[in-house]
Amino acid sequence: MKDRLILGIETSCDETAAAIVKNGKEIVAQVVASQIESHKRFGGVVPEIASRHHVEQITLVLEETLKQANLSYHDLNAVAVTEGPGLVGALLIGVNAAKALAFAYDLPLIGVHHIAGHIYANRLVKEFSFPLIALVVSGGHTELVYMKEHGCFEVIGETLDDAAGEAYDKVARTLNLPYPGGPHIDRLAHEGTASIDLPRAWLEEGSFHFSFSGLKSAVINTLHNAAQRGITIDPKDMAASFQQSVVEVLVEKTVRASEKYQAQQVLLSGGVAANKGLRTAMEEAFKKKKGIDLVIPPLSLCTDNAAMIAAFADVLYEKGIFGDYRMNAHPGLELTSYI
Repeated sequence: MKDRLILGIETSCDETAAAIVKNGKEIVAQVVASQIESHKRFGGVVPEIASRHHVEQITLVLEETLKQANLSYHDLNAVAVTEGPGLVGALLIGVNAAKALAFAYDLPLIGVHHIAGHIYANRLVKEFSFPLIALVVSGGHTELVYMKEHGCFEVIGETLDDAAGEAYDKVARTLNLPYPGGPHIDRLAHEGTASIDLPRAWLEEGSFHFSFSGLKSAVINTLHNAAQRGITIDPKDMAASFQQSVVEVLVEKTVRASEKYQAQQVLLSGGVAANKGLRTAMEEAFKKKKGIDLVIPPLSLCTDNAAMIAAFADVLYEKGIFGDYRMNAHPGLELTSYI
């Protein structure tokens, strides 16, 4: 059988990325142009600046990806792109680039949900075993997703306020750490002691939803109250205490979900999946769970990339689910089943 080659494009936030994936499981080439240095001085992503960088980088990134793969557009079977969720201006750059390529080279066009992409980054590591539970943790999303087959997504838990990654960045700002704050808190947490009592939002019994707003506020209040009394709190201890509160809830709810839904596999995905504390805690928790296979992608597949977009697009290609030239950017796109 002839290999299937899909070009993926990802521009939902501040990375301009393209990748070519073979048969949904093998990365042939992957290029990511990051904008972190441009946004660092603002303490967060500035949508207008992100869009301009995408315009500047998209053609260069696509050309470099094809060069790495030693392929031409005529060798491809389809072009896939993130259509949402994300920053509308950023998404539009990728969507219009994908539509232009699909039209110019008469290729099928496939629209991909960004979170579905994050989940399918794990298929580039290991084949899926159903039913499975996916924990998606990123700057804008914290979700538990149940899957009984390919392309079938049921969100069983999500954040009711701040996403975990968002809470990390806000706490990091309070601790005067540079953007992006997540990696800095993770680093400090391993040097400190979780000696500060901070809340865990378990919500009502049996709930798989998350809430991190109260924890974020507790950190800010603790630091302000200490400053008013002339007490210095070691940032390392605060980072360790904060991270322990976040990780404990994420891991415990994932374990409970895997038991309730009799999962054969648990997938960790999203930018915060790069967090060493979370990765270690997940590994420790699922060591004790016989019959459940834990899959954690390498760091390069945790943050936004285009290989994950092409990986899920391969499933849609097999199912005959394609987009058309009316495709648009959908910043608030909900994750629902494709089948």
